[in-house]
Amino acid sequence: MAKTTKRTVKTRTTARSRARNGGRETRSAKRGRIGATVLGDKTKPARPRKDGKAGVKLEGLASSVAEMARRRQDPAIAIPTRALSNVTFNEKTRHVEMGDSKQSRNFFNYGQAKRFMQTLLVGAKCKELIDMGKTASIRQIYYLSKHTIKGTSEKTFNEQSESDPIIEDLEVAIDALREELHVFASNRGNLAGLVTLVDAGNTLDCTAMGSAGYAVPSICEPDVIQFKKCRAKFILHVEKDTVWRRFHEDRFWEKHKCIISHGGGQPARGMRRLLRRMHQELHLPVFVLLDNDPWGYYIYSVIKHGSINLAYESRRMAIPDAKFIGVSSFDYERCNMSDDVKIELDANDIKRAKQIANYPWFASKRPWQREIKRMLRNGFKMEVEAMISKDLSYLSEQYVPMKLKDKKQWLD
Repeated sequence: MAKTTKRTVKTRTTARSRARNGGRETRSAKRGRIGATVLGDKTKPARPRKDGKAGVKLEGLASSVAEMARRRQDPAIAIPTRALSNVTFNEKTRHVEMGDSKQSRNFFNYGQAKRFMQTLLVGAKCKELIDMGKTASIRQIYYLSKHTIKGTSEKTFNEQSESDPIIEDLEVAIDALREELHVFASNRGNLAGLVTLVDAGNTLDCTAMGSAGYAVPSICEPDVIQFKKCRAKFILHVEKDTVWRRFHEDRFWEKHKCIISHGGGQPARGMRRLLRRMHQELHLPVFVLLDNDPWGYYIYSVIKHGSINLAYESRRMAIPDAKFIGVSSFDYERCNMSDDVKIELDANDIKRAKQIANYPWFASKRPWQREIKRMLRNGFKMEVEAMISKDLSYLSEQYVPMKLKDKKQWLD
C-alpha cells in the first residue's frame, strides 16, 4: 500500500471542508493553508534573505554620484520629501502615501555638504552589511559610520539623532526597506494569546511564553516569522506594557479567545508590521485601546492609515480596518468616572488635537469630529489606567468586554 503523505492528508482534509460548506473553504482550513510552510512539528529552516536588489540600488546611487563628478557636475542625491506637505490620503486604499516632491542634496552646497557625505557614508556601510550577509542595529550603524575626518577635527556624526534620519532618507531615495538594508531597531512590544508562530526556525506557543509574553522583533517579514497555528478570533492592541500586563495577568486572551499586544507607546515598525500580517494573513480583526488624548488619537491614526514620516511604508504596515474602542471622551460619563481621573489639557494638547482633527482621514468623519470636540469641551484627558480606579480588573472584565459588544461605540 502506498504511504499517505502529510500533503495528501492535508489536501483531503481541505477538500472535505469545502464539501461540507458548499464548496467554500472554511476559516480553519484557510488558516491551515496559510501555515503551509510548516509541516507537523517539523519546521522548515528560515529562507535566506533576498536583498540583492537593495545592494544593486545602492551601487546605482554611488555610480550616479561618481558619474556626475566625472562630468564635472555638482554631485547630488534626490531625496523624496518626508513631510505632511508631501503626503496624500488615498481614499481607495485608505493609506497615507508619499507624493512626488523631492529635495536635492548637493555636494557643492555649504549647508548640504555634510548631509551629502553622511548619506553616502551610511549607504556604504549598508552595502557592506549586505555583502557580508550580516545585520546591524541603527545604533551600531551610528558607531560604524562615526569617525574623525582625516586632517580635521570634524566628526562624521556627533549624535545618533543625525544618523537615524539618514537611514530613512536612504530608504526613500532608493525605494528599499530598512530591513532590506540589513538594519534593524531595538525590539519593542510584546504579545500573548492563541497563536503559535515560527521565529527564525523556532516554534513558539504564545500562550506559554511566561509573564512577559513573546517579544516582537524589529524584523517580522515572512522569511523570519511564519504562522503555524491560530485559534484567536481577534487582536486587542493596547498602548502601554503596564496595561498589557493587566490583561495578560487576567488571562484575557484565554477567556475571549484572542491575541493581546502592546507597542510600548507608539508601536515600532516591527509591531506594526506583525499586526498587519496577522490581520491580513490570519484574517483577524484589530481593536485598539489607547489613552484619551491627542497622542492616543495619533497612535491610532498611525496604526490605521500609516505614519506621515514613513508614508512610503504604509502599504506594508497600515491596517485600514482597525477599530478604536477607547478610551473615548464620552466614557467619563458613560462609565461614571470620578474627578480624580481627569488630567487637564494644556496648550500643546489643544493645538495637537486641532491638528489631528484636520487630517484628511479624520476631517471627513463626523464620529471622530464629535470625539475630538468632546475632549476639547471636557477640558481634560484620561489614561487607560484611569479605568482601574473603579476596580483592578475593571478594564479586562467589564470595560473592554462592554466595548467589544457595542459596535456603536467603535470609531473607524
